[in-house]
Amino acid sequence: MDRDFVRISKFLSLVLRHRPESIGLSLDGYGWADVDDLVRAAAAAGVAIDSETLERIVRESEKKRFTLSDDGKRIKANYGHSIDIDLGLEQREPPELLFHGTATDQVEAIKQEGIGRRGRRYVHLSADDGTALEVGRRHGDPVVLKVQARLMHEHGFEFYLSESDIWLTRSVPPFYVLFPEAP
Repeated sequence: MDRDFVRISKFLSLVLRHRPESIGLSLDGYGWADVDDLVRAAAAAGVAIDSETLERIVRESEKKRFTLSDDGKRIKANYGHSIDIDLGLEQREPPELLFHGTATDQVEAIKQEGIGRRGRRYVHLSADDGTALEVGRRHGDPVVLKVQARLMHEHGFEFYLSESDIWLTRSVPPFYVLFPEAP
């Protein structure tokens, strides 16, 4: 990926997940932004984006952070929001285990408090440990925690599966976390 691709993807994450008002952009209640409005607002903020670049980011991004509407006139972030929007996701029954990647220096806090949203609307969980390990690396020396998702669901916790295959839930109390054994 080239630098412009990464820079624009990060910019889109900021404005579509956290701070649309920072460039004067409005999102509807489901997180959709008009592409023409986004292009204009980004240009006014000094970030040149065109519809072809947006299509490329949506198509080529490994993390599938964004979706374009079928007509290509609207765009939204698929997950990771700190702003209050309705993702339009239905509750789903999760697999027995899901995975959470974090830094080893966070393990003691998670043992006490569980896995929190950390400014987001949901805790993000992966269906595989490889993805979780990659996430953990972004935060420091990585560790992968197993989450007893099916048991949580049986105890009344709600789970959603994003369009990007990221599992979402509001919190994970420490009781449901399986920690790796210390060496």
